[in-house]
Amino acid sequence: MTVSLAPRATVRRSRDELRALAEQGNIELGSLTDHEASPAEVVAWVAEHFGVDAAAVACSMADAALPHLVAEQLPGVDVLFLDTGYHFAETRFTRDEVERVLDVRIVDVLPEQTVAEQDAEFGEKLFARDPGLCCARRKVAPLQDALSGYEVWFTGVRREEAPTRANTPLVTWDERNDLVKVNPVAAWTFDDLLDYAGAHQVPVNLLVSNGYPSIGCEPCTQPVAPGEDPRAGRWAGLSKTECGLHL
Repeated sequence: MTVSLAPRATVRRSRDELRALAEQGNIELGSLTDHEASPAEVVAWVAEHFGVDAAAVACSMADAALPHLVAEQLPGVDVLFLDTGYHFAETRFTRDEVERVLDVRIVDVLPEQTVAEQDAEFGEKLFARDPGLCCARRKVAPLQDALSGYEVWFTGVRREEAPTRANTPLVTWDERNDLVKVNPVAAWTFDDLLDYAGAHQVPVNLLVSNGYPSIGCEPCTQPVAPGEDPRAGRWAGLSKTECGLHL
């Protein structure tokens, strides 16, 4: 795994300390209750307990609402972009716009192998024959390596996206990656997301207005029909519904 910019060096607190903070945060922020904190309040909690050097934002570059939301209180925060080698041109353009207009530091996270090297070892179109293995090699493992230098990461997971995400808490302990995971926009709808992006004039991937409410790698993402699950276009026709980043 290589990155275009190395994550900031920071002294991590112990696993027990971080786990306790995650539990404390969920209680303080009223996660999944009638008094749940707003996205801005969630970010403020992270800013109080962690600071910019300990935090990272994972962004698929479908839009820049989450990076903007976080950078409002943690200017210069690292934004991790998983450069799988299979992205739409529109996604790469959005990545460049986010770097240009927001007060963030883009960290391009690359898999150990290029697409050509993976094809040579596993055969072409691994994504079609074994999408789970392809995601594990090009997304999950690289992100896990990149997150090792942080104490907390922000995701854009929203409860309405799929049944598998319906009970997403605001703050949780990420057992696999061994750090605190924060989902500040968990309660947002797709319209909330677009309203925020419009109000703050942040970049939005051009594909979003062309039937792609959820955007992954080009070979594995299709437009979504009106009324369908927002993630219905991901791995369409397969039983796979998650890349594995949020399991």
